[in-house]
Amino acid sequence: MTSFPERLISGYRTFATQRLPTEQSRYRELSERGQSPEVMVIGCCDSRVSPEVIFDAEPGELFVVRNVANLVPPYAPDGAAHGVSAALEFGVQVLRVKHIVVLGHAQCGGVKALVQDAAPLSPGDFIGRWMSLLTPTMEATPRVAGEAEHEFITRIEKAAVKRSLANLMTFPCISILADRGSLSLHGAYFGVAQGSLSVLNEASGDFDQVNGAG
Repeated sequence: MTSFPERLISGYRTFATQRLPTEQSRYRELSERGQSPEVMVIGCCDSRVSPEVIFDAEPGELFVVRNVANLVPPYAPDGAAHGVSAALEFGVQVLRVKHIVVLGHAQCGGVKALVQDAAPLSPGDFIGRWMSLLTPTMEATPRVAGEAEHEFITRIEKAAVKRSLANLMTFPCISILADRGSLSLHGAYFGVAQGSLSVLNEASGDFDQVNGAG
């Protein structure tokens, strides 16, 4: 059996000696009464984009689901295993979250591979099949003349957030609550290099940057 990563052991020891003492009562409370987060975040599994870090969240505040390219598949009750859909069902019907945030980000490897039709995508692998969820978005968002590739990739990254929001509304348990006003859906975009955050403006369809200074 291989040894457990030493970096994780070191990190846990720092957590146990520095952060845990200040939050021990919160952990005990969460263990006794369970979790009741008001916000669910669907983010990318990219190691640079941690929702808990970006939003400075405490334990129990966010119900987080992460996958390649922060995608939400359409509602498909076909009897197959659907991890994201199962998490959505749990978050909405069991935890009764009040907000769902789809968090996209810059330099997304999955989107870049889809745009460039490059590795690690291939017709038969898991990543390629997963990223094909964005094929309609690619077809509806063609590259314009004179547009640099990185600018086009950014547009697709942001369009992917909108696609996931649209797919969320195909879930009856979500669309019913959203129409009633008891569940709100949001889009956001994180700039890795600058640490910037932009929030989707539903009226304009643009992403408005949040002032980090408050």
